[in-house]
Amino acid sequence: MPESSTPSLLVPNFSPRAAAVHRVTKETDVRVSLNLMGSGLCHVATGVPFLDHMLHQIASHGLIDLEVNATGDIEIDDHHTNEDVGITLGQALAEALGDRRGINRFGHFIAPLDEALVQVTLDFSGRPHLSYGLQIPTERVGTYDTQLVREFFVAVVNHSQMTLHIRQLDGINSHHIIEATFKAFARAMRMAIEVDPRRADTIPSSKGVL
Repeated sequence: MPESSTPSLLVPNFSPRAAAVHRVTKETDVRVSLNLMGSGLCHVATGVPFLDHMLHQIASHGLIDLEVNATGDIEIDDHHTNEDVGITLGQALAEALGDRRGINRFGHFIAPLDEALVQVTLDFSGRPHLSYGLQIPTERVGTYDTQLVREFFVAVVNHSQMTLHIRQLDGINSHHIIEATFKAFARAMRMAIEVDPRRADTIPSSKGVL
C-alpha cells in the first residue's frame, strides 16, 4: 500500500499546515491534498456523487482548501472508495496537524438543516474513538448507501487519531440528517484546528504530548 506526497492545484506544499497523501490499493487509488489554513476552496471527484457533496461541506464550513481525486471499484459498490477516501483524508489531517502544537484541540457544533439537528463534539486527542448516534431512516440517498456514513467517519477517526461524538437531536429526512452531520463536523473541526493564541507554541495537553 504505497503512499507518497503529490503536488496539488489548491494546496501550497510550502505551507506548514498542509499535506498531500496518495494511497493506492488493489481496490482504489486516492489522492487527498488539504490546507488547514485555507478559505474553503474545493475540488473533489470520487466517482460517488453524494460523497463529493459531503466533502464540499467539509471544505466550505471548515474553511479548508481540499482536493480529492479517487478512482475505485464502484462497479461493485461505493464501499471501498468511501472508506479509502476517509482513510486518506484522516492521514492528511494527521500529517497537516503534526504534533498538534498550539491548536485549540477541542471543537463542538450543533448544526440545523430544516427539521434535522445534529451535534458533533471532537477532540484531536491522539486516541481514536467514534461514538455514532445517527438514526438514518432510509437505506439510500440517491445511489448512496447510508450505512457508508458511519464507515467514512470510522476511517477518518482511526487515521487522524481523533475522538468524535455524533448525536442526532432531531430529523426525519435522510439527506438533511447526513448533511447536517457533515456541516457540524466541519465547524467543530474548524474550531479545534485553529490556533489558540494563549497556547502559543505548546502542546495542548497536560501530558505534553498528543
